[in-house]
Amino acid sequence: MKGGGYGILGNIIIGIIGAVIGGWVFGLLGLGAGGGLIGSIIVAFIGAVILIFLARLIKRA
Repeated sequence: MKGGGYGILGNIIIGIIGAVIGGWVFGLLGLGAGGGLIGSIIVAFIGAVILIFLARLIKRA
């Protein structure tokens, strides 16, 4: 995603909340982070991308 980000503290918070959202979404889909550490990182990354996407939609409105 393009953009300047939210600053170091904002990015850390978004990453943590994104990890929780990613775990929740993958849990709803019946998928787990079966790949150990790498799987957990991928789930957290996808959750953070979803959160950033939603934040930008709200910010635009």
